[in-house]
Amino acid sequence: MTGTIVKRSIEIAGHRTSISLEDAFWAALKDIAAIEGKTLRALIAEIDSSRGGTNLSSAIRLRVLAHYRHP
Repeated sequence: MTGTIVKRSIEIAGHRTSISLEDAFWAALKDIAAIEGKTLRALIAEIDSSRGGTNLSSAIRLRVLAHYRHP
């Protein structure tokens, strides 16, 4: 996987938003969603609702990091 940034649009909480993440983070996020039995959209919505004032892309990266640091 490369460090290429991929921008995707997704609807969460009734609004569309764009998320820019590196390929590796998108892949890890999909893996985490599968492991937790959630859709990618549901996992992102969960992260969004609990992120406080943090940028969504940053909150996603931190969630992925936490998953691999504390399995």
